[in-house]
Amino acid sequence: MTHELIAAPLTGEGLAERAFRDPHRPRFHFTSPGGWLNDPNGLSHWNGVYHLFYQYNPLAPAHHRIHWGHATSTDLVTWTDEPVALVPGTTGPDRDGCWSGVLVDDGGVPTLVYSGRHGERELPCVATGSPDLRHWTKDPGNPVIPAPPTGVDVTAYRDHCVWREGPVWRQLVGSGVRGRGGTAFLYESEDLRHWRYVGPLLTGDAAHGTPADLDWTGTMWECVDLFRVGDVDVLAFSAWDEGATLHPLYWTGRYTEDRFEPTALHRLDYGRNHFYAPQSTLDAYGRRIMFGWLQEGRGEEATARAGWSGVMSLPRLVTQGADGALAQTPVPELEKLRRDHVAVAPFEAGPDSPLDAIRGDQLDLEATLRLAPGATVRLAVRETPDGAERTVVEVTRDTTGPSGTLRLHREASSLDPDVDTTPRHGELPFGADGTVELRVLVDHSALEIFANGRALTARVYPTRPDAATGVSLTAVGRATVDRLDAWHMAPLTTGPRPLWP
Repeated sequence: MTHELIAAPLTGEGLAERAFRDPHRPRFHFTSPGGWLNDPNGLSHWNGVYHLFYQYNPLAPAHHRIHWGHATSTDLVTWTDEPVALVPGTTGPDRDGCWSGVLVDDGGVPTLVYSGRHGERELPCVATGSPDLRHWTKDPGNPVIPAPPTGVDVTAYRDHCVWREGPVWRQLVGSGVRGRGGTAFLYESEDLRHWRYVGPLLTGDAAHGTPADLDWTGTMWECVDLFRVGDVDVLAFSAWDEGATLHPLYWTGRYTEDRFEPTALHRLDYGRNHFYAPQSTLDAYGRRIMFGWLQEGRGEEATARAGWSGVMSLPRLVTQGADGALAQTPVPELEKLRRDHVAVAPFEAGPDSPLDAIRGDQLDLEATLRLAPGATVRLAVRETPDGAERTVVEVTRDTTGPSGTLRLHREASSLDPDVDTTPRHGELPFGADGTVELRVLVDHSALEIFANGRALTARVYPTRPDAATGVSLTAVGRATVDRLDAWHMAPLTTGPRPLWP
């Protein structure tokens, strides 16, 4: 994927130390040791170990000459930094960066398919790994696809989804057809090196809508991901337009032969570009696990001073919801980080419900709410004692029907004028009795919200981070808090990590 270059010196000196000291740096989300992080790559569960590769620049918090970072975990919670997997070549098709891709098992040989960048061209490349996935050798025949399909005016061409289908490999490459919309080009191969172009799996319609529309499908699809959940096929992608990263979407429908027949388009995360370029994998337990990239929302100068940019989302369990859409929840393994449990007795929410027993900037909050028609509940986090800075999670039930709205109010989340404080929102299904299962994970500047299977991800940067630790809950209309539990979350690391493990 593309991103504007952040103005920062290309030096690794002090990055890890500056990054660790930054009060806005998350502590229980995975972050790179320093420098730049963007898309999750090569996500897999290999011989009992979860492998998370990611777009990485260890030299500066800038999207420049991207490497592949690598981390491993046995529990999706605690992570070990592994040697950098891919480094841009001094010559060849990836001399300007090793961009996003996937890991597949080619008869026992771990194989990466990624986009090599040279100038303005991104083309599919291959690298094979050692059995422990720590050492990688680029194929001398790279790029394995020498150009986009002939006769097609593409807006961009990169990022990969690869799977085995009977006797052949199949691959999707994210792209867009100029004048029409985003697309996923389908290829097939017997050996991952020689590919035949099959055709577009599905093409969007950019003429319907604008970049401001929350479900506009864009002029190019980045990070396409095709998978099945329950009895439905899913084609996920991130909508892009002329260098702007917009939002993640997905089609539900049916993949058959060489086409994807869509039935409905959905928003994957209501946070727009704060949850972007997601990738998923099926683990050994049959679970669909997804990660996404949490982009920054503060000014370039602040990011450069901090020495780091980009957060990996918490791992999500993706299932089929009762309404046919995807349901997302954090994986249950994250509960091992919980400390200092606080349980609040059930209560009727009103205009003033302070939660003095709950404070912090590393929190896991769970609540069961019951709202009467027309009622609204607001849960404030990262709140200063004077209320000048606060971030508010708002749940509103419609006056009729089993639905409502999930909103995140960030207008007062920071007094820094260079910080993105625009609100976010999306539709929310309710239980028949007005019930909402709400979970809010606060990790310094990273915020992930889950409500009845819907997700909303954002970034917040209070100017007084040490004071912005308050939590409160208020309501308008009749609303009951049947359950409210809170935990502090343990940090993953206690000091700076090597930029080159």
